[in-house]
Amino acid sequence: MGPRDLLQLSTPAALLEERRLDRNIARMQAHAAALGVQFRPHVKTSKCVAVATRQRAAGAHGIAVSTLKEAAQLHAAGFDDILYAVGLATHRAAQALALQRAGCQLTVVVDSLAAAEALVATARAEDQSARVMIELDVDGHRAGVLPDAPLLVQLGRFLHTSGVELRGVMTHAGSSYDCRDTAALVRCAEAEQAGSVLGAQRLRDAGLPCPVVSVGSTPTALAARELTGVTEVRAGVYVFFDLVMMGLGVCTADDLALSVLATVIGHQPERGWIIIDAGWTAMSRDRGTPGVRPDPGYGLVCDVAGNVLEGWVLGTTNQEHGIVCRRDAHAGASIAEVFPLGARVRILPNHACATAAQHETYHLVQDQRVIATWPRFGGW
Repeated sequence: MGPRDLLQLSTPAALLEERRLDRNIARMQAHAAALGVQFRPHVKTSKCVAVATRQRAAGAHGIAVSTLKEAAQLHAAGFDDILYAVGLATHRAAQALALQRAGCQLTVVVDSLAAAEALVATARAEDQSARVMIELDVDGHRAGVLPDAPLLVQLGRFLHTSGVELRGVMTHAGSSYDCRDTAALVRCAEAEQAGSVLGAQRLRDAGLPCPVVSVGSTPTALAARELTGVTEVRAGVYVFFDLVMMGLGVCTADDLALSVLATVIGHQPERGWIIIDAGWTAMSRDRGTPGVRPDPGYGLVCDVAGNVLEGWVLGTTNQEHGIVCRRDAHAGASIAEVFPLGARVRILPNHACATAAQHETYHLVQDQRVIATWPRFGGW
């Protein structure tokens, strides 16, 4: 099938702007190279073989995943070096080891002795080894072992002496999403580096192997100025960017590669509302931007060409209805003239990962023409 005009698509539909996508990929890859570290993209944002293939072609080293379903799909597509960057649930150990037996160089993550013991027990029952990293907590955001905690060395020693391959340490500076200026992001990136390097050095000082020191979040990856002691950086949402990232100042609206195409299906003139066919089942209910000013609601509204229509936001979402309105509650001209019935609009999402998860396919767009349709997968 040849290129199609956007007006031929059924809505709602997830669109990817090819030029922005490629530019985002190139930007992060170049930044990592300038810092002298390898770059491992986190494919949880796209969950799409075609997107991951472009990231690899640009120079990425392996991939990170958030589910073993992602690992299986990407391994089947020819990706071998995979980090499962979520603490390993005990019932997932056998599934992870099965992927290793199939030839996948899968590395799993633990942050407790209980998780490590469960993994070792499963590996022994399967008569095989495992590749493991220890997750560090460098900012109190989520999971991980504190870099200076006695548990870190205890955990490393248990893994190493139990016959598994200790690959090193990894962390995710999730608190970067709470930063509100560049200086705060730089400090967060510095803390991420310092904590990771400290944890790695403590393992080495105890005579334990730690070849990989892996850090990552899109904001800190882009804010990092030097990464001495770090071997690789991970990031995911950078590939599409979104309004959360724009609110943090790490991108502009012109960098947002993902949008949702929607159709105007009604008006409420007395309220200044335009009703579209993209509700939370197309956009997600993830606000993600409560601290951003001016408030983008559930997404910024663009014309069909992707130009932001200043002042218009997706203010409310129901299951299959979205309500477009003015931030200032003043519509000006007749809303039916501005957004006639049947008109197409594009919505830039708050959180690209959550919005992408609502769709089975991406439509790759160039000059308002769909040049390819890429499947996306979900599940665990």
